[in-house]
Amino acid sequence: MQNGKINSFQFLVLVVFFSVGTSILYVPSILSSQVKQDAWIVAIIGTGIGQLVIWLFTTIAMWFPTLTYTEVNEKIFGKIIGKTISFLFVLMCILYTSALLSHSGTFLITQMFPKTPILALNILMALLVVIAVRLGLETIARSAEIFIFVFLFLFILLTLTISPKINFENLEPFFQENIGSLLHSSIAVVVVSSVNSIVLFMIFPAFIKDIEKAKKNFFIGNAIGGIIVSIITLLCIFVLGSTTTARQVYPSYALAKVINVGNFLTRIEALMATLWILGLFFKAVLYFYAAIFGLKQIFNLKDYRSLTSSLGVIIVVLSVIIFPNILYQLKFDSKVSIALSLIIGFFFPLLLVVIYTIRKKKLKKDPDHS
Repeated sequence: MQNGKINSFQFLVLVVFFSVGTSILYVPSILSSQVKQDAWIVAIIGTGIGQLVIWLFTTIAMWFPTLTYTEVNEKIFGKIIGKTISFLFVLMCILYTSALLSHSGTFLITQMFPKTPILALNILMALLVVIAVRLGLETIARSAEIFIFVFLFLFILLTLTISPKINFENLEPFFQENIGSLLHSSIAVVVVSSVNSIVLFMIFPAFIKDIEKAKKNFFIGNAIGGIIVSIITLLCIFVLGSTTTARQVYPSYALAKVINVGNFLTRIEALMATLWILGLFFKAVLYFYAAIFGLKQIFNLKDYRSLTSSLGVIIVVLSVIIFPNILYQLKFDSKVSIALSLIIGFFFPLLLVVIYTIRKKKLKKDPDHS
């Protein structure tokens, strides 16, 4: 499954895709409902705080540059506790992969294919995810390297074509919310784009060629993702207004619907949907990869191929059972997922740092230690 390593630019691209993920479709609505026209400020604050989270992850990763997150857990916490924490991490990855399948299916049936059964769309997306993981990390990274240019072209096209519709008055008045409210609302952005990036610990730095360069690219990629989400949020408020943005389930998709350049370039929202589908696909692939590779290491398995097929079936089943409709998805995203991510993606790494500090002298004698 893991025969080679990816370069630092490929890792940068994967970080961008992961940071953006589903954020460009959901975050503007969530933030606008909480802090109205200050939503774009929250997106920027969340990006800044997210950089501190990335610093925490890279610091831990550089202590053991040849190990993945599941291996580091076992080394720091011991075999039983380490494997337990890693298994919880894997379960989170499986759950989030199924959530992303559900998000893609719901979006497609509500906006583009209303007569298509959601199960069929979820199965198609799951097949793509399973095939990508079976082909390995290098193939995933090379694909992302190609598609990032498509993604950026579409993002720039959206920004330029929507600019004539901008109404600066929609942004006024500034800073209506107090700093406490802004910081509280930024938690969602930090969790989605940065805390969940613990998943990338399964790749960085163990499977990266130029570790030092990749370390910088981790910060850069996360910042680029945050900037893209901040710009999309800003455009939604500029064009739709904070009230309409808050009411829309998919505000950035609604944004693309109002594009009209000289009564010639119109109705290109289907093309813009590609932005979100690309981000969602690569995020789902990275979650699924982390789950498969994590299970492989926890149980010391040699063959991973049987895992991809069976786990693929599991994520499809979960996507239908746990998320039967959009209300369940939104409730899960706003409550369950944030708490789950903070425990597994932030609390456990912090605990890891504490235990490492206590056991530092003993661990420094280990050959895997930097």
